[in-house]
Amino acid sequence: MIPVCHLEDLPKGESFRVETIPPVAVFHTDDGDLYAIDDTCTHQDASLSEGWLEGCLVECPLHAASFDLRTGVPTCLPARRPVRTHRVTVDDGVIHLHLAAEEGTAA
Repeated sequence: MIPVCHLEDLPKGESFRVETIPPVAVFHTDDGDLYAIDDTCTHQDASLSEGWLEGCLVECPLHAASFDLRTGVPTCLPARRPVRTHRVTVDDGVIHLHLAAEEGTAA
């Protein structure tokens, strides 16, 4: 469990890049939901935390690939592979990131 920031420090409609390996982007949607996905677009090396958030979708700033924050699945080309999703919780007003295990490794 990695503390990210205070919930009040991540406004709705914004994102926060967590410098893990690989980096993870935490998004706070306009509806107040929190999601976390690997920060790098699977099409090309671009930071999704710098993309455009609309509902539960983030659009890559480089080539406009879009990913569903709930599943990590791309919703349009040019991305074809999903990004990994991670669990997010809030405890005492602090956002915590729970990294998903890498494929092929023990959790």
